[in-house]
Amino acid sequence: ADALANAVQAGLTRSVGVSNFNTDQMLRTDILLSKRGVPLASNQVIYSLLDRGVERSGLLQLCLERGITLIAYSPLAKGVLSGKYTPENPPPGMRSRQYNPAYLAKIQPVIQLLRQIGQERSKLPSQVALNWVICKGAVPIPGAKNAQQAGQNAGALGWRLTPEEVAVLDKTSEEYR
Repeated sequence: ADALANAVQAGLTRSVGVSNFNTDQMLRTDILLSKRGVPLASNQVIYSLLDRGVERSGLLQLCLERGITLIAYSPLAKGVLSGKYTPENPPPGMRSRQYNPAYLAKIQPVIQLLRQIGQERSKLPSQVALNWVICKGAVPIPGAKNAQQAGQNAGALGWRLTPEEVAVLDKTSEEYR
């Protein structure tokens, strides 16, 4: 943290961010940086409807309280929340270990809810999933393999799920984690 504060104070960078820090690590770093007059800007962690560990650990709330941006990587759960994978059509390669047919069958109610909300709003399931992350106070950084996917991801911006929609997504995703 001291070296990062030195870099900011030397004008080598404008801000400090960390990645995959738990609540204790992030808080300690934020306190050390604050003593040097340098705010901790962000913590980049995995966060999606299917991986809500940052909520259970209190990390998301701590970020919100301290003004630290939570940057959510894998907000579409490696493409699973786009709805393109099913138990009959699991993802290829290493992703198939975590997102195997049994798991994909288990989370279908979440995927169906994303589709339903999306249809009501003329949005794709992936756009609903990304907007959910935004509504939670985090900044999603979804991957895109091509311009079409990047454009689809951008469709998560400029609108908001209602608190009721967020609540039903929360409840449904908790039941199938």
